[in-house]
This record gives sequence, C-alpha cells and structure tokens, in this order.
Amino acid sequence: MKFEVTILGSSSATPIFNRNPTAQVLNINEKLYLVDCAEGTQQQMLRFDVKASRIDYIFISHLHGDHYLGLVGLLSSMHLNGRKKELKIFGPPPLKEIVDLQLKYSETTLHYPLEWVFTDATAKGIIFENQDIFVETIPLDHRIPCTGFLFRQKRRLRKLIKEKIEQLEIPVAYYSAIKKGNDYTAPDGNVYQNSTLTIEPAEPKSYAYVSDTLYTEKYLAQINSVTLLYHEATFLNDMLDRANQTHHTTALQAGEVAVRVNAEKLLIGHFSARYKTLNELLEEAQSVFPNTELAVEGKTFVISE
Repeated sequence: MKFEVTILGSSSATPIFNRNPTAQVLNINEKLYLVDCAEGTQQQMLRFDVKASRIDYIFISHLHGDHYLGLVGLLSSMHLNGRKKELKIFGPPPLKEIVDLQLKYSETTLHYPLEWVFTDATAKGIIFENQDIFVETIPLDHRIPCTGFLFRQKRRLRKLIKEKIEQLEIPVAYYSAIKKGNDYTAPDGNVYQNSTLTIEPAEPKSYAYVSDTLYTEKYLAQINSVTLLYHEATFLNDMLDRANQTHHTTALQAGEVAVRVNAEKLLIGHFSARYKTLNELLEEAQSVFPNTELAVEGKTFVISE
C-alpha cells in the first residue's frame, strides 16, 4: 500500500529564502490528505503537481497563520474549479467560524459540502478511520491549542502463498477466509493449516506529524516506534531560551525525541527565518539521531510501498 508524504512548505512564521510556511500532503493508497495549509500552499501544489481535486481531507494543527492562512483561498479555488464532492476538514472549533466569516463577506456559497470534525487539543483520540488508516490527534504544548496527527496503517490480511494455493487448486471463493486466518479443508477431507498457505503481512507503518510544540514528554508514548517522525525544529539549541519562550523545539531536542521514541527515521522542519541555510540544523539533529533528513520542499518521503 502506497504511504508517502510530500513536503509543500517547511518555513516557520513567514515565507523566506524560497521556503514556504507549513504544508504537507500524504498519499495513502492514492487518497490525498493535506496537513496544514499555509499561505502559498496552492502555488506549491501547482509547483509540485499535487492536484487539489484529489484532496478530500484537510487537517489543520492550530490557528497560527503559518498553518492555515492558505485554507480559504484553497477552498475558493476548489469552488471556482467546479468541485462537487464533499471535503472533510479536521481542526480547532474556531476554524469553522473563520472560514464561514470569510465566505460570508465575499458572498461565496460553495458548490460542495464541507464536513467539519473538531479537534480537542487536551486529549488524544481517533478522529478519522477508513479501510486503510486510523488518524489520531497528538496533544501538544504550544502557545495556543495545538495538535499533531498520527497516521497509522491498519493491519493487512495475511498474504496467500500463490504457489501453494495453485498446487492445491483451492477455489477463489475460499481466499478471503484463508486470508483472515482460517484453515482449508479439501474435498478429500485433508485439512491444510493456515500457516502453510499464507505468510504474515508487513507490519503496519506509521507517520507522526508533530507540529509546533515545546519539548515535552507527554506525547512520547503515543508515537513510540513510529516509522517516520516529522518534528518541528525551529531553532538551533543555542536558541533554547527563545524556543522555550515561544513554545518551540530545537533541532537537538527533535533528535532526542526520535531517540526516545525509537523512530525509524526523522524529518525536521518549521525552520526559523533567521537561518538562510539549514545544514547546521540538520547536523545538530543528526548528532543524536543520525537517520535524520531535512523536510525539503518538493521532496517525497516513502513510508511504505
């Protein structure tokens, strides 16, 4: 099952040095999920060939402008381009008021329905589920209510051993039951154990999007053993006091989080405008967690394929 993330924006607060504020798009089994939608996200989508018409789910972490100010523009463009199908938006309750107000005073009535799912920044919980994934909120510690999002694959059914199935000439009608773990009884009465007919599926993969937050232990258990961890890393550690003051994280702390949760890989992003180049931030995170990469705009990171 395809499971990958493309970075659309990696800057904090303002667009600068050819970096846009935060936005990402997940492709999970050819369904697109937009995570945060800063100013300029539409342009980034055009630049990196992400089709807005394929996005059916938008997740907004919090109401600082560098995470949502592109949303109304995107909704309006979808309207102008003839969208009819429903769009689900997950985010803080006041976000609906903001969107409704802007649509009201622009006298815009969308030609497609919006379904709102409100997040609670004080408690983790599953806010979405389909045949492919669960999505949970991750309560974070920022200056205003803020959540991250944990995308977890559902466990797949067992995989048939094709050669064994063909050898025994097992009818297709039995495949579903065998994939679910049942044994197979042949017409001659012989019973074939499921373990001889199938193999374990791949372990479910996961992606944790840890948006703006003070370094804290309260979300670590929830993201333990995550496959790919995106963690904000706004400052170098020599700006630790500033990070604490603004409820942000340093690159060193992001690396320490990855170590503590036993992540397979770390992406760092949400870079302060004070850094024209990002090598120092990368090196600082890698000093404690070597398997770290920068959330470079336009780059796609494969979680599972």
